[in-house]
Amino acid sequence: MRVGITGASGFIGSALVEALEKRGDEIIRFVRPGSVPQQNVVHWNPSTHDIDENDLRRVGGFDAVVHLAGAGVADKRWTNARKNEILTSRTSATSLLVEALSSLPSGTGVLASGSAIGYYGSRGEESLTESSAPGDDFLATVCVEWENAANELAKTGTPVAILRTGIVMDKSGGALKKQLPLFRLGLGGKLGSGAQWLSPISLNDEIRAILWVLDKKLSGPLNLVSPSPVTNLVFTKALAKAVRRPALLAVPKFMLSLVLGDELTEMALLASQKVLPDALSASGFNFEQESIEKIFRSGLKNY
Repeated sequence: MRVGITGASGFIGSALVEALEKRGDEIIRFVRPGSVPQQNVVHWNPSTHDIDENDLRRVGGFDAVVHLAGAGVADKRWTNARKNEILTSRTSATSLLVEALSSLPSGTGVLASGSAIGYYGSRGEESLTESSAPGDDFLATVCVEWENAANELAKTGTPVAILRTGIVMDKSGGALKKQLPLFRLGLGGKLGSGAQWLSPISLNDEIRAILWVLDKKLSGPLNLVSPSPVTNLVFTKALAKAVRRPALLAVPKFMLSLVLGDELTEMALLASQKVLPDALSASGFNFEQESIEKIFRSGLKNY
């Protein structure tokens, strides 16, 4: 299978490339101008809405494309400029990709386009599935516009799968990598009240799910989360146990807001999202790490 990937050097993208190469697929990376010359690449620059048409002609087409590019949500304090970057890095890149794929004479087998469970906003104790309505905060708006841009390709008859990813857990990146140093020192603790719901997924199951989507040519929204969401307090206790350290502290909301700002704290760190993978499970996918304990065993392997 010839698979195009944007965001191939990121946390999820690099793991996906490794899995695809391991099973013998051909990888075509979408890279920025000035990157190290390679044969199997398409040069593009979403910020200027440019893509190398010669590269596209040389590639000839894709059996599948996985679109993961986008600025990090919780990497920096939110300013108006940063919020605009978070939005446009997703919508502009997706629109450019859809235009490019729509122009290919041979078409594309399936597009698996990134999104996030931020689509649902913070919803307290409500169980959320793919049929749940979107939220109304900034991150929800980002996800809605991001998904709308990707779904334009469906008008050409191409299956478009929307990957609403939860908190991907592995020591190599993402939230777990940031938390581990504190927890290893015995300085980990719940965030806020600890009652907010989290919807994690192991990196292993995240990659397995994406491969499943490509192979089955699934379409529509898919929640890429474990079937067993947990509260932040349960998460904290499980991580502390996994690294054999106490977690007696608590990080109050005002301290998080002081460092990261109110919006980022409310919408990302303290959001309550009890999300279930109904569509993915209905397709026949089986999780290898359902419980938070198994997720940590997988994510901390050889740590």
